[in-house]
Amino acid sequence: MALPSPHGPEKKLMPLFLEGQAKQDEIARAAGLPKVYMTSMETSDILMLGMGAFTPLKGFMNKAEWQGCVFDMKLPDGTMWPMPVTLSISAAELEASGIKVGSEVALIDRESDELYATMKIEEIYQIDKEAQAREVYKTLDAEGHPGVEKTFGQGEYNLAGPVKCLNEGDYGARYGEYYLYPAAARKIFEDKGWSRVVAFQTRNPMHRSHEYLVKFALESGFVDGAFIHAVVGALKKGDIPGEVRVKCYEELVKNYFPETACALGVYPMEMRYGGPREALLHAVIRQNFGCAFLIVGRDHAGVGSYYGPFDAQTIFDELWPGALELKCQKINWTFFCHKCGSMASLATCPHSKEDRVMVSGTQFRRAMQEGEELPAEFGRPEVLAILKEYYTTAEKVEIKKGAYEDLTPEMLKKIQEGKK
Repeated sequence: MALPSPHGPEKKLMPLFLEGQAKQDEIARAAGLPKVYMTSMETSDILMLGMGAFTPLKGFMNKAEWQGCVFDMKLPDGTMWPMPVTLSISAAELEASGIKVGSEVALIDRESDELYATMKIEEIYQIDKEAQAREVYKTLDAEGHPGVEKTFGQGEYNLAGPVKCLNEGDYGARYGEYYLYPAAARKIFEDKGWSRVVAFQTRNPMHRSHEYLVKFALESGFVDGAFIHAVVGALKKGDIPGEVRVKCYEELVKNYFPETACALGVYPMEMRYGGPREALLHAVIRQNFGCAFLIVGRDHAGVGSYYGPFDAQTIFDELWPGALELKCQKINWTFFCHKCGSMASLATCPHSKEDRVMVSGTQFRRAMQEGEELPAEFGRPEVLAILKEYYTTAEKVEIKKGAYEDLTPEMLKKIQEGKK
């Protein structure tokens, strides 16, 4: 059997990074172009377009693509696409720049002031931000939902057109062999003899429930390898840095998975926290990476209480035939059961909630932040040791920066002693 085809009608990867002399010539040409400044999400989308993870998109969406995506989850040619990939500009910036349809522009990351791509403007249009928030995120709460906050924070206009990607920041230097393009991941799978790969999406260190999800998938007999694929783009406040999480994944894979059963990778997208719609976007991305299945457990890609615990599973049932080659591997609520003496799920465990140790990523992070001693049912000791060191070091850095300068020496001593 072969790996699944990349997403879209052409069934081939469409990476947009330029290389060699073509890249150098385009960088030189970009110096004379008007500048458009991108948010961190727009910059991360350039990286995803560049490596081919957003195949078959060729750039930022035009209005017809935006409208089809938002309201029907499909592009004008019928290709399923669940979340907008757009570039916005404020009315003031648009007027000052003199940009119009037909202009070519340099796309600059607003935070670093670095060039990331060039773009030919094919359309300038406005969108209904409330409609995007309501249809895609299922809420208008800009204060509580980070995806909605970013939607309402966009400029008044969107710029559409194909892009030429020129820069991917320091991801390669930071993550080395784990920073994989879809084509490279496919090569790894083929070299391992895998054709039915199951992907596990994560933005957290993996606790025991996460580990169980992957092992359950491997034991199902439907797959021949697992791809633990971590998002390392900009996260929300309180999330654990990608480099720390990679150390956790390495230890978990090394000590608790057969070497022949697992591969590890990272990718640079910024989370949208879109629940069901983002689960579909994760599925498109994993199909482009060569995966046949995506594990979807409780509250996949969710935030707060905006989505039901299994909405991200049921949305796959709403797709039309042929919308997606990859299949959703639905797994029930998982936990450690003291009476069972093992990890279990609602599908297999007959015992009461008092017998179960429920773990969530949020709960896991909060416990580590507060210096709690976590039981073995929460996470593997190698993982917990890395996280304990990270939070201890992070606190010392905050103390150095003066984060606790208003505390008395007695209060500061209590904090330090409580985290030992």
